[in-house]
Amino acid sequence: MRDALPDTTADETPDAFFLPLGDGRFRPTTHAQGAWSEHESHMAPVSGLMLHELETRLPRPDLALSRVAFDILGKIPAEDLVVRTRVLRAGRTIELSEVDVAGPDGRSAVRATVWRLQTSDTSAVAGVEDPPMDLPGPEARFRMGGLWNSGFIRTLEVRTAEPPRPGRSRVWLRSSVPLFGGPDAPDISATARLFGLVDTANGVAVRALPSEVIFPNVDLTIHLHRDPVGEWLGLDVSVSWGVHGIGVTSAVLHDLDGPFGRSEQSATIRLR
Repeated sequence: MRDALPDTTADETPDAFFLPLGDGRFRPTTHAQGAWSEHESHMAPVSGLMLHELETRLPRPDLALSRVAFDILGKIPAEDLVVRTRVLRAGRTIELSEVDVAGPDGRSAVRATVWRLQTSDTSAVAGVEDPPMDLPGPEARFRMGGLWNSGFIRTLEVRTAEPPRPGRSRVWLRSSVPLFGGPDAPDISATARLFGLVDTANGVAVRALPSEVIFPNVDLTIHLHRDPVGEWLGLDVSVSWGVHGIGVTSAVLHDLDGPFGRSEQSATIRLR
């Protein structure tokens, strides 16, 4: 692993994005507040929650996570959430599972399908075409609060790997807040922790100010070629907006060891 980025986070006891209530129920805190409305939860920590619940309830240590496709079916409530999991296609070498998040009314807000695949030693033919990202120092801090005002965004420490421009950005980010709080808070994997940051890709290379244009994403698809490590997520982001109100946000995902996967988001673009 390459040297870690120097730590500039304030030394204080963090809160959490969610408080576990038992029986698959979780209460979002103000740290999980969405970017488009204070009455919604942000998709980023919710996706980390969903991945953690999959790993906990449907463990398959013999299989590797390959793809997670999240569909955002409506507003994610800033209220108690219920996470449900099930296996859609069981198998010894390939498995398809589903994770679902519902609000207090029982309606699904986010649904994800997850492919997990058999592992084997393919080091003799391994190769990755995406180049690694530079590691910026603490002087490269990027203030996302100038673009967004939400509880989740305020938890982020963001540093630029190169000067951003509309539609293009390369950043490193991490959150000062853990996924869970409370005396019985469970441990989480690096995969769940970093999944809880990927959705921010749609907000770090904006083509227009969110005060002028709204562009929420309706999905998030993540493909992995290895398990990520650590607490820093690198995003090499490109944003394309078409002429009929549809956009695509694409990102190469990095940890401090290098690229580990890619993400895609479909956005609906609307002039205010």
